[in-house]
Amino acid sequence: MFNRSLVVLAVLSATALGASALPAQVAPPEIQPVLLQMIRDDAVHRELKLSEDQARQVFDVLESIDGSWFRVRIRPAQERIETIDRLTEQLSDALAEILDSKQLERLDQLQNQALGTRMIVRDKTATALGLSPTTRESLYEVFAKTDKVVAGVQQQSQAQSLDASAAAKQIEKAKADEKKTLVDALTNQQKRTLSSLTGPAFNFAAVKRMYPAAPELTNDGASWLQGDPVTLDDLKGKVVAVHFYAFQCINCRRNLPHYNRWHTDYADDGLVVIGIQTPETAAERSAERVAAALQTEQIQYPVLMDAQSANWKQWSNTMWPTVYLVDKQGFLRRWWQGEMNWKGIQGEAQMRETIEQLLAEE
Repeated sequence: MFNRSLVVLAVLSATALGASALPAQVAPPEIQPVLLQMIRDDAVHRELKLSEDQARQVFDVLESIDGSWFRVRIRPAQERIETIDRLTEQLSDALAEILDSKQLERLDQLQNQALGTRMIVRDKTATALGLSPTTRESLYEVFAKTDKVVAGVQQQSQAQSLDASAAAKQIEKAKADEKKTLVDALTNQQKRTLSSLTGPAFNFAAVKRMYPAAPELTNDGASWLQGDPVTLDDLKGKVVAVHFYAFQCINCRRNLPHYNRWHTDYADDGLVVIGIQTPETAAERSAERVAAALQTEQIQYPVLMDAQSANWKQWSNTMWPTVYLVDKQGFLRRWWQGEMNWKGIQGEAQMRETIEQLLAEE
């Protein structure tokens, strides 16, 4: 699931930018695509002191990047790494033409801050620090051990054999140990260089927008069974909940009352709920049966019959049900796969909280 909150852009997460190959025995870890994530956010734009024209140019560049970035999330690891590496390079090249030298320097510092200890995976940073290949290898080994600890803790937490508080403490300890190892490996001169490479501390908690723009809806092989035809571009300025379902899917049906209540509770505040019925069975390919189910489930918001799964493919969706939240500027902010209240999980409450936050934004 891609609906994690921003915790300094997650130093210990594994979703992303492939490092350049080194003549090392230990492979560098996969790290977060922090440049792709942060460059779309207003707080980062303010930190960089972007002009309105610069911000517009940045968003123009992202239009050619976001679709590929979003779709590759479900691809095999090597393809994902290579694609994100290419997209990051494409973005970096474009930013070099848009930003001035001071802005580029600060952006580089923000990337290092966001990556934390993993900043040394970046060749540029490791070179500036003067780290030898041997030192980098030894640190990669430490990173691998940390990742193993974190994965084990997460498995225990998911199996409910470890409570959330204890899990958080173990992960924080692993992160602290990793940081200490990096600092201990540096000379005093390297520590001073590190300070210049990270610059003044930035409050990453202020970063709200870190996911791609939502894919546009398509009418290719699709038809609106309820409501007027609409595009996400038409809905800029509103918060949109897009949910994929199949009307005979029991897990989907358990989520439908939540979407109905969202429509009832928040439509007047600016929320638009859109259902996309992508068939899984032969019966679900019948527009008449789907339309009848809309009445049975008392669905009143717009519903698109995705008969040929064109929207499903465009969104690279993988599971019935899945619901996405899109902010007023058209960027994905959170999504949920499966039943929101499965086995006591308070998913619907969490998604409702996000909806209220998005509605409150300017």
